[in-house]
Amino acid sequence: MGPVKLQPVTVKGRRAAAVTATVAVVSALGLVTAPPASAEVKSTCGTYICVATAYQGRDYVQDITVTTRDGIAGTLRAFVGDYRASKAGVSRWRFSVDREFRAYPRLAVCGGLDRSGRFIENHCVMIP
Repeated sequence: MGPVKLQPVTVKGRRAAAVTATVAVVSALGLVTAPPASAEVKSTCGTYICVATAYQGRDYVQDITVTTRDGIAGTLRAFVGDYRASKAGVSRWRFSVDREFRAYPRLAVCGGLDRSGRFIENHCVMIP
């Protein structure tokens, strides 16, 4: 075996490798966390809660996110049309729906808040 020839690594070479690695990681994360190209997100806030939904078209709801505006825990609900009894005793909750709903002319995606057994607020996002 002969002598091993070492090549110096320049700062420019290391910087390019670091930038390439960073771009690759960010691109991979973007692909994982990005919603489908056809998905739309709509949100609105009431007095005590905010409701956001991701949907495709007018009839397909992917998920509903309900948060309290003051950060205090309560029982959160999410429903589309009729009440589905989805509840969580927290200040933020995401309900995975992935269902198609027929609604004419508009679809109401709603969230609700109860505290200490009392109804506080229902708030809806209208999907055109």
